[in-house]
Amino acid sequence: MIPEPPPNPETEALARRPERPLVEGSPGQPPPTPGGRSNASRVRLARGIAIAADAVQLLLLPLFAGGFVSPVNDALDVVIGLVLVRLVGWHWAFLPSFVAELVPGLDLVPSWTVAVWFATRSRAPNSA
Repeated sequence: MIPEPPPNPETEALARRPERPLVEGSPGQPPPTPGGRSNASRVRLARGIAIAADAVQLLLLPLFAGGFVSPVNDALDVVIGLVLVRLVGWHWAFLPSFVAELVPGLDLVPSWTVAVWFATRSRAPNSA
C-alpha cells in the first residue's frame, strides 16, 4: 500500500477556486444585456426597431428624399445603428447597411431589417 502524501494548502486552494467566467466580449458569449433583458427579447426588440426605422424611411420618402430634412434622415440612421449595436452587439452586416442608408436611392432597400436579421439569424428568439 502506498502512503498518501501530506495535503498541500496551495493545491487545495486551487482546487476550491471557482472557474473564472468568460471575459465580456469573448467569443461564445453574447454582448452584455442592457437593462437585464434576455437574449430573445433583445433580438425581438432589435428586429422591431429595424423594421420600424425602415418603414418610417420608406413611408416618409418624399420628406427624406432631399432638402432640409435629409440631415434628419442621416441622424436617424446614426441613432438606429447605435441602438442596434447596443442591443445585439457589433456585426459586420451593420457597416454596409449604414453606408447603404447614406447613398441616395440605395436607401430604399430595407437595409436595417436585413442587417439585423443577418446579425441575429443564429440567435432566433424562442416562441415561449
